[in-house]
Parts: sequence; C-alpha cells; structure tokens
Amino acid sequence: MNKFVRAAVCVPCGFVKMTLNKLFHPMNFKGPVISLVSPFSEITISGGKLSIGKAFKMRDGAKIRVRKGAECIIGNNVSVNSNNMIACHERVVIGDNVQLSPNVQIYDHDHDFRAAGSLAAMKYKTSPIDIGNNVWIGANTVILRGTKIGDNCVVRAGCVLKGNFPANSVIVQKRQTSVEAF
Repeated sequence: MNKFVRAAVCVPCGFVKMTLNKLFHPMNFKGPVISLVSPFSEITISGGKLSIGKAFKMRDGAKIRVRKGAECIIGNNVSVNSNNMIACHERVVIGDNVQLSPNVQIYDHDHDFRAAGSLAAMKYKTSPIDIGNNVWIGANTVILRGTKIGDNCVVRAGCVLKGNFPANSVIVQKRQTSVEAF
C-alpha cells in the first residue's frame, strides 16, 4: 500500500487505540498519541502494565498481550511487523530502534504441563525477556522465556532463541539436515 495512504489510515487508528488504552487503563498504559498502528492489530492489557515509546509502528495482525501482574516496556522507534506476537506474563523489555520482521513471536512464559491439572490448569513458568537497542530480528523467529539479546545484534530468520546473546552478535542457528537414501 502506498505509504501516504497507509499513514492516512494508520495514524488515526493509532490515535484511537492509544487514546482508548489511556482512557481504560490510565494507571497501566503509557504510550504516544501519534503512532502508526494498523486497524487490524491488537493491544490487550489484562491487569499488567504496558509502556510504549515514541515513533511506534504496528502492522496488520500484530498482537501485544500483557497479562495480570506483567510489565511490557517497548522503547522508541520500535517496529512491530505483520503477525508478530508479544505475550507477556512476567516482563518483556524491548530497547530503542528495534525492528521485528514478520511472524516474530516473543513469549516470556511456557505452559507448565507438569502442574496438577496439566495444561487445563493454565499454570505457567515465566522468566523475563530483554532485547537491547538497535536489534534487528529476522522473520519467523521465536524468542522464549529467559532470553537476553544484547545491543546491536542481528538475528537470522527462523531462529528459536533461549539464553543470553552478547552485544554486537550475529545470531545464527545452524540446522542439521538429513537425507535418506532409498
């Protein structure tokens, strides 16, 4: 879509979504009034706190969900792309100038399938996620609980990340392929 037409739709939509969040969650939401937010995106705050910096962009199908007791902090000039999911049950911090490619998933929790009642019990194991400044995350990447990505990192598309990754890294996951002979 032409960037001017997109802006003509997304800026008013962003104004409405940010204003409604400020109205319905006055103590739990801080964010810019002017931002590019698609009408086909979702921001849900269910008892947690969400803080969004300036120059925020959010594309179609993207979702930010902050649950009870959780805190999600998104820095300045962050781009949340198509079909991204940021699900926060404890704490997710995303630094300034972070670009998420399409289909990036960020989860600071796992289902605790060993808990009494199994998955139906809706019990979770949680650990915070921290993404530094000036980070680019490639398409179809999954970032799991307990992950820390340093400043100035590039994450290759298709990675599944858990653990600590130092600043100024190019993060690549090598995959082994197997070929069966018939």
